Amino acid sequence: MIASSLAVVGLADTRPDTSERLGRLFDAHHARLYRLARRMVSSSEEARDSVQETFLRAAKYSHSMPTGASSEEAWLVRILINICRDTWRKEAVRRRTPIEPSSQAYGTTEAALVARATIWRALDALSPRRRAIIVLYELEGMPIPGIARLLGVTSVTVRWHLSVGRRELARAVESGPGTGTGTEG
Repeated sequence: MIASSLAVVGLADTRPDTSERLGRLFDAHHARLYRLARRMVSSSEEARDSVQETFLRAAKYSHSMPTGASSEEAWLVRILINICRDTWRKEAVRRRTPIEPSSQAYGTTEAALVARATIWRALDALSPRRRAIIVLYELEGMPIPGIARLLGVTSVTVRWHLSVGRRELARAVESGPGTGTGTEG
């Protein structure tokens, strides 16, 4: 079932032996991978998503799949662990406070919290790649060539995402928390 589904969406190699092999891998390892994922992430839904992503990546990179049961299992476990690490990194970035407002600029803790929430909402509205580029450049201080290498894109693409992302952030921040409270007359 999974092998035919992967072939339909174009992720698996279309050779019958590869599709069948992916199906056998799923049958043999999905329960163990789920148990491992469940220990590594905070919810059963996240664990299911991680296992699903593991098999999607396995299908995408089926040409590099090792042979032998123990090698296949180790390969799948490495993929799962990398997916979980990616999830942890994303969560860590979201937990960080992007901007520390000064007490002089905002006067009160409540205003600082509103400002922080507005910025997070604006960042959440960006596409994942654009948000990643903004965070890496503006908050982490990573240079443009480094971001380009990390994401596998050109420096021009990074600059474009920075430019568009900054404009989108400015519009989102100007519109405020979305309740219309900033335009009282």
